[in-house]
Amino acid sequence: MTITAYTLAAVLDLFILFIGARFLLQPGPSAAGYGVPADPNGDASAYLAIKGLRDGTFGVIGFALLAFAGARAEAWFMLCVALVPLFDTLIVLRHGGTKAVAYGIHFATAIVVLISAVLLFLV
Repeated sequence: MTITAYTLAAVLDLFILFIGARFLLQPGPSAAGYGVPADPNGDASAYLAIKGLRDGTFGVIGFALLAFAGARAEAWFMLCVALVPLFDTLIVLRHGGTKAVAYGIHFATAIVVLISAVLLFLV
């Protein structure tokens, strides 16, 4: 179970780093993939960069906790950070995104992050 817990945590940390980098490098397509496209007539680039930085930072913190503080600290981090995709679900639904994206991407991600937290607590 230890290998599974650490592997899932590392994959999630790497995944959120990738999402952060994508929002910084390709903000328009990333926003569309998030479920709420950026307004082509507005300047949402600052907000998309903020999201990219936020997500990238979460990935770095996750790796640092896993490497230097251990499974229990990473478990608490995962438990707390699960709030982000839960609220992302609500944001997508509130702003006209599809239920498929809201639940299939964001809510499902929250569940996987919570599973990761449980596995890490059990290590």
